[in-house]
Amino acid sequence: MRAAVIAGGRTLEVIDAPCPEPRAGEVRVRLEGCGICASNLPVWEGRPWFAYPLEPGNPGHEGWGVVDAVGDGVDALRGGERVAFLSNRAYAEYDVTASDSLVRIPEELAGRKFPGEALGCPMNIFRRSDIAEGQTVAIIGAGFLGNLLVQLSKSAGARVIAISRRDSARELAIACGADVAIPMNDRNEIAGNVNELTNGRGAERVIECVGTQWPLDIAGDLIGERGRLVIAGYHQDSPRSVDMQRWNWLGIDVINAHERDPRNYVRGMQDAIEATISGRINPELLLTHSYALDELGRALDDVAERPDSFVKGTVLF
Repeated sequence: MRAAVIAGGRTLEVIDAPCPEPRAGEVRVRLEGCGICASNLPVWEGRPWFAYPLEPGNPGHEGWGVVDAVGDGVDALRGGERVAFLSNRAYAEYDVTASDSLVRIPEELAGRKFPGEALGCPMNIFRRSDIAEGQTVAIIGAGFLGNLLVQLSKSAGARVIAISRRDSARELAIACGADVAIPMNDRNEIAGNVNELTNGRGAERVIECVGTQWPLDIAGDLIGERGRLVIAGYHQDSPRSVDMQRWNWLGIDVINAHERDPRNYVRGMQDAIEATISGRINPELLLTHSYALDELGRALDDVAERPDSFVKGTVLF
């Protein structure tokens, strides 16, 4: 099989690698595609704590495709079924995963891209955000994750304020249902706008989807008393500082929305299938760029640089 190998900082090779064989309880998937995640950027950029080269296909983890072979003890799946699955080697033509780490993609989604793990994340974040009808929800960062959360929050009956630095992202947030889209350029202006929109109360829910210090600072400015501040954008990077005095005075709940239990990821993927079929989310509106496997390096650079109109990229096989 062909597989991508990150051989060093910003160094990509595509090699011929042995096709993996499923062991007992595992399933082999012939990839149709894999989403490209911003969490891949540190290893692509060559941070000093990584060891190179990575194993073939790593760190692709948003794969979907067709069941190709099953290991001993796997009786509930058959060849040809479309699935989304959990793994860390999905930048390759084939990958294997545990049979309980995948979800079937139903016929209603035939022919559609479905980076399951990436779509499961906002479902899990949304569930932990506890968003209800009538609340004001401020979403900082209107990329793939943020705009899916815009869609979910609107489906729950909330008023949604989207905050993003890019004009195109704010326009997309409005298309996804946001009631207001605010430029992310001046901290005091952002806080003033949200304060005016909420009659001085602040937002009941704030979801930070960017993952850098300044948006986290803004999140602390926007949250209202006894609100819930949800940290969704942070991945693997340097420590953050927070205004603990303000957070404590307001009595807010702080949620780190990343999951670690694979069962929760599988649940999120299944929820995403149901939300897509029902129309609560429209992922294809946000899957804007496609790449061949040997273009993965350019794709990762696009994730970092965000050319205008870029939201989410996928490698297609």
